[in-house]
Amino acid sequence: MPIEIQRFGVGHRRPDGPVGSVGLSGQVIHVDARGGVSELAFTRGARIEPHANPNTSWFIVIEGGGWVGVGDERTRVAAGEAVLWPADVTHAAWTEHSEMRAFIVEFAGPDDQVVLDGRALALAEGGGASGAVAPADGALADDGRPVTHDRTSGEPA
Repeated sequence: MPIEIQRFGVGHRRPDGPVGSVGLSGQVIHVDARGGVSELAFTRGARIEPHANPNTSWFIVIEGGGWVGVGDERTRVAAGEAVLWPADVTHAAWTEHSEMRAFIVEFAGPDDQVVLDGRALALAEGGGASGAVAPADGALADDGRPVTHDRTSGEPA
Protein backbone atom coordinates (compact mmCIF):
# COMPACT_ATOMS: atom_id res chain seq x y z
CA MET A 1 0.00 0.00 0.00
CA PRO A 2 1.56 3.36 -1.00
CA ILE A 3 2.05 6.13 1.55
CA GLU A 4 -0.79 8.64 1.31
CA ILE A 5 0.26 12.29 1.47
CA GLN A 6 -2.23 15.16 1.69
CA ARG A 7 -0.84 18.62 1.00
CA PHE A 8 -2.09 21.66 2.91
CA GLY A 9 -0.91 25.15 3.76
CA VAL A 10 0.02 28.02 1.47
CA GLY A 11 -1.05 27.32 -2.10
CA HIS A 12 -3.57 24.66 -1.13
CA ARG A 13 -6.12 26.67 0.85
CA ARG A 14 -9.44 28.02 -0.39
CA PRO A 15 -11.89 30.46 1.20
CA ASP A 16 -13.49 28.50 4.02
CA GLY A 17 -15.63 28.57 7.14
CA PRO A 18 -19.27 28.73 8.11
CA VAL A 19 -21.54 31.34 6.54
CA GLY A 20 -20.39 34.82 7.54
CA SER A 21 -16.73 33.88 7.95
CA VAL A 22 -14.31 36.66 6.99
CA GLY A 23 -10.55 36.53 6.30
CA LEU A 24 -10.42 32.77 6.58
CA SER A 25 -8.97 30.16 4.25
CA GLY A 26 -8.50 26.46 4.77
CA GLN A 27 -7.96 23.00 3.45
CA VAL A 28 -9.76 19.81 4.35
CA ILE A 29 -7.07 17.22 5.04
CA HIS A 30 -9.30 14.23 5.77
CA VAL A 31 -12.98 13.50 6.23
CA ASP A 32 -14.90 10.25 6.61
CA ALA A 33 -17.77 8.85 8.69
CA ARG A 34 -15.65 9.08 11.87
CA GLY A 35 -14.89 12.79 11.54
CA GLY A 36 -12.55 15.21 9.84
CA VAL A 37 -9.32 17.20 10.04
CA SER A 38 -8.93 20.65 8.48
CA GLU A 39 -6.29 23.38 8.50
CA LEU A 40 -7.45 26.99 8.84
CA ALA A 41 -5.54 30.25 8.32
CA PHE A 42 -6.87 33.47 9.82
CA THR A 43 -5.71 36.84 8.49
CA ARG A 44 -5.69 39.89 10.78
CA GLY A 45 -9.29 40.78 11.58
CA ALA A 46 -10.58 37.36 10.50
CA ARG A 47 -13.51 35.57 12.13
CA ILE A 48 -15.60 32.44 12.22
CA GLU A 49 -19.04 33.66 13.17
CA PRO A 50 -20.69 32.08 16.22
CA HIS A 51 -22.32 28.80 15.21
CA ALA A 52 -22.94 25.30 16.55
CA ASN A 53 -22.72 21.87 15.00
CA PRO A 54 -23.64 18.38 16.20
CA ASN A 55 -20.03 17.20 16.47
CA THR A 56 -17.43 17.48 19.21
CA SER A 57 -14.38 19.33 17.83
CA TRP A 58 -10.94 20.44 18.93
CA PHE A 59 -9.62 23.81 17.74
CA ILE A 60 -5.82 23.41 17.86
CA VAL A 61 -3.75 26.57 17.43
CA ILE A 62 -0.35 25.91 15.84
CA GLU A 63 0.79 29.42 14.95
CA GLY A 64 -0.03 32.96 16.07
CA GLY A 65 -3.06 33.59 18.22
CA GLY A 66 -6.42 35.20 18.59
CA TRP A 67 -9.67 34.67 20.45
CA VAL A 68 -12.19 31.88 20.89
CA GLY A 69 -15.68 31.77 22.26
CA VAL A 70 -17.51 28.75 23.63
CA GLY A 71 -21.04 29.33 24.84
CA ASP A 72 -20.97 32.61 26.80
CA GLU A 73 -17.22 32.47 27.53
CA ARG A 74 -14.48 34.32 25.60
CA THR A 75 -10.70 33.94 25.99
CA ARG A 76 -7.39 34.50 24.23
CA VAL A 77 -5.75 31.52 22.59
CA ALA A 78 -2.21 31.09 21.27
CA ALA A 79 0.03 28.58 19.51
CA GLY A 80 0.34 25.41 21.54
CA GLU A 81 -3.19 25.56 22.93
CA ALA A 82 -6.24 23.49 22.02
CA VAL A 83 -9.85 24.44 22.75
CA LEU A 84 -12.70 21.95 23.06
CA TRP A 85 -15.81 22.87 21.08
CA PRO A 86 -18.52 20.59 22.53
CA ALA A 87 -21.32 19.31 20.30
CA ASP A 88 -24.35 21.59 19.98
CA VAL A 89 -22.65 24.48 21.85
CA THR A 90 -22.19 27.81 20.06
CA HIS A 91 -18.53 28.52 19.35
CA ALA A 92 -16.47 31.06 17.38
CA ALA A 93 -12.88 32.12 16.69
CA TRP A 94 -11.38 35.40 15.55
CA THR A 95 -8.24 37.49 15.30
CA GLU A 96 -7.67 41.18 15.82
CA HIS A 97 -4.09 42.38 15.23
CA SER A 98 -2.38 39.06 14.51
CA GLU A 99 -2.70 36.08 12.22
CA MET A 100 -3.48 32.57 13.40
CA ARG A 101 -3.22 29.04 12.01
CA ALA A 102 -5.18 26.18 13.51
CA PHE A 103 -6.32 22.65 12.90
CA ILE A 104 -9.88 21.55 13.51
CA VAL A 105 -10.27 17.91 14.51
CA GLU A 106 -13.95 17.05 14.35
CA PHE A 107 -15.39 13.78 15.67
CA ALA A 108 -18.63 12.35 14.31
CA GLY A 109 -21.38 12.70 16.89
CA PRO A 110 -21.59 14.49 20.21
CA ASP A 111 -18.65 12.68 21.85
CA ASP A 112 -15.83 10.30 21.02
CA GLN A 113 -17.75 7.10 21.77
CA VAL A 114 -18.17 6.60 18.02
CA VAL A 115 -14.41 6.89 17.42
CA LEU A 116 -13.20 4.88 20.43
CA ASP A 117 -14.29 1.41 19.52
CA GLY A 118 -13.31 -2.03 20.75
CA ARG A 119 -10.14 -2.24 22.83
CA ALA A 120 -9.59 1.53 23.14
CA LEU A 121 -13.13 2.02 24.43
CA ALA A 122 -12.71 -0.78 27.00
CA LEU A 123 -9.51 0.87 28.28
CA ALA A 124 -11.17 4.29 28.45
CA GLU A 125 -14.02 2.83 30.50
CA GLY A 126 -11.62 1.17 32.95
CA GLY A 127 -11.70 -2.25 31.34
CA GLY A 128 -9.00 -4.79 31.97
CA ALA A 129 -7.74 -6.12 35.29
CA SER A 130 -6.56 -2.86 36.84
CA GLY A 131 -8.11 -0.30 34.51
CA ALA A 132 -4.59 1.05 33.88
CA VAL A 133 -2.98 1.06 30.48
CA ALA A 134 0.08 -1.20 30.31
CA PRO A 135 3.33 0.34 29.07
CA ALA A 136 4.06 -0.23 25.41
CA ASP A 137 6.43 -3.02 24.41
CA GLY A 138 7.93 -2.04 21.09
CA ALA A 139 11.08 -1.12 19.27
CA LEU A 140 12.22 0.92 16.32
CA ALA A 141 12.65 -0.98 13.07
CA ASP A 142 16.19 -1.92 12.10
CA ASP A 143 17.06 0.32 9.14
CA GLY A 144 20.21 -1.62 8.24
CA ARG A 145 22.68 1.10 9.28
CA PRO A 146 25.46 0.18 11.72
CA VAL A 147 24.81 1.11 15.35
CA THR A 148 27.25 3.85 16.43
CA HIS A 149 26.02 4.34 19.98
CA ASP A 150 25.01 2.34 23.03
CA ARG A 151 21.26 1.73 22.51
CA THR A 152 20.72 1.30 26.26
CA SER A 153 21.94 4.83 26.98
CA GLY A 154 18.97 6.59 25.43
CA GLU A 155 18.84 8.72 22.32
CA PRO A 156 22.01 9.08 20.25
CA ALA A 157 24.11 12.18 20.84
